[in-house]
Amino acid sequence: MKKVGLRRELGLLQATMFGIGGAIAAGIFVTLGHATSLAGTAVIIALLLCGVINLFTMCSYAELGAALPKAGGEYTFSKIAYGGFVSFLTGWFEWTSNMFYAALNAVGFAYIISYIVPVSSFTAPLIAIAVIAVFTAINVRGVKEVGTSQVVMIGILLTILLLYVWSGFNSAQMTALQISAPTGPLGVIHATAYIFVVYLGAEAIAVAQAEVKDPGKTIPRAILLTGVALIVIYLLIAYVTLSIVPPEILGREASPLCFAAKQTMGEIGMVILVIAGTLAALSSVNTSIMAQSRVAYALSRDGYFPKALLKIHGRFATPHVAVVVGAIFTAVLAATGVINFVGYASDFGFIIGFTLVNLSVIKLRRERPLIERPFKVPFFPYTPILGIATSLFLLAFIEAGVLVLGLELILLAVLAYYIRMVGYCRIRIAFGGISLSLGGFTALTAYLIGTSTIRLNGVDPSTTTAIFYILLLVSIIQVLAGILNVTAEPKLPLKPWAPPPPRRGYKK
Repeated sequence: MKKVGLRRELGLLQATMFGIGGAIAAGIFVTLGHATSLAGTAVIIALLLCGVINLFTMCSYAELGAALPKAGGEYTFSKIAYGGFVSFLTGWFEWTSNMFYAALNAVGFAYIISYIVPVSSFTAPLIAIAVIAVFTAINVRGVKEVGTSQVVMIGILLTILLLYVWSGFNSAQMTALQISAPTGPLGVIHATAYIFVVYLGAEAIAVAQAEVKDPGKTIPRAILLTGVALIVIYLLIAYVTLSIVPPEILGREASPLCFAAKQTMGEIGMVILVIAGTLAALSSVNTSIMAQSRVAYALSRDGYFPKALLKIHGRFATPHVAVVVGAIFTAVLAATGVINFVGYASDFGFIIGFTLVNLSVIKLRRERPLIERPFKVPFFPYTPILGIATSLFLLAFIEAGVLVLGLELILLAVLAYYIRMVGYCRIRIAFGGISLSLGGFTALTAYLIGTSTIRLNGVDPSTTTAIFYILLLVSIIQVLAGILNVTAEPKLPLKPWAPPPPRRGYKK
């Protein structure tokens, strides 16, 4: 029987659109205002710095993606370079970050359309869940359908943004832009850390690398094209927006691009930019659902996640179980409406991933120099070192609450990793021992209360008797559960049946 696996169906255009679509999300439509309040018109410098920082790490993605074009992206790189818990932690953050990112953009879509369609706090999560369901179905059908939908959405989005830039340059309200930073260099650094989110998501190309045609050439080209294109797009958008709307006004607007478009093109301009924002959000949901499923597939392949996630659809050749399971978690996150938590967790995870990818490049260059590398990071090792330094530098300027959330996610990763490594039987025996201990302690407490050794002041005798019998019942249940867990026969994996060896004769 022919083995069913992931198909290489993505060309250069589709792979590049994955990267651009993963990065141009709802963020650029809403973050520019606050970033301007931090850095003034020097927010353009912050955007350029973000682009350069992003390129440092994108070069590492390009080298590893071309050399190791297997499903899993950052997780696969870290697995080959480090293995063990480091690789699992990389995959864990890659998986959770993409789910958080998909949920964030699904809810963002609901709030963006509220500019033209009435949306309440109750209906917004329902709209987000519906969006996730639609793109889950698209992802189950196949990566080719995902790539086609991505090309269409990003093509329309880039056309609208180009129209916005063109109308801005031809507007009578366009003025000469003076670069100034009212709060000084520190304000520019804070703005850089805040707005870096608009570049996140471009590494979706690496996650889909097992489905890219001619990966040695296509992956590096798509990643670098994406990195350069994002810098050009964002600088043009920021230049036009700041040349039309003064920074002091822009900083107070919830959607600066929609406000600026209204100044140059009227109400129709605002509607067009709302459409662009919804397309940006949808494209990020699309790529994030695809990315999280491929990471879950890789983690399942290596035994960290349940083997059920490893199933490939016989007709569509997609990891459909991983797609659906991740989509369920994403829908739950979107339904909560806790946008701050979702956004912060996503940012932290992506930055940790950047750091580990750069470390993987350095280690593999040193320990595995004979790996075929169709593309090599220029100015090695300075480029990945700069990628590590700038990523950690950005973490230093993220809010303290974000770091707390990141530490909580690391603790969850440690728990998940060691539960999987210890194994089901040992965990069951451990819980059995805990149940026996608690059962004995509860029985002792019941005995002390029943014999009045422990007196419950202010409690009448009938209530004391009831407490005694409740504790006695709880102790019996705990002891029985402990005995069952400790004495149960371990489930051994079933070995495939094999016919007995042929008889070769015998001696009398």
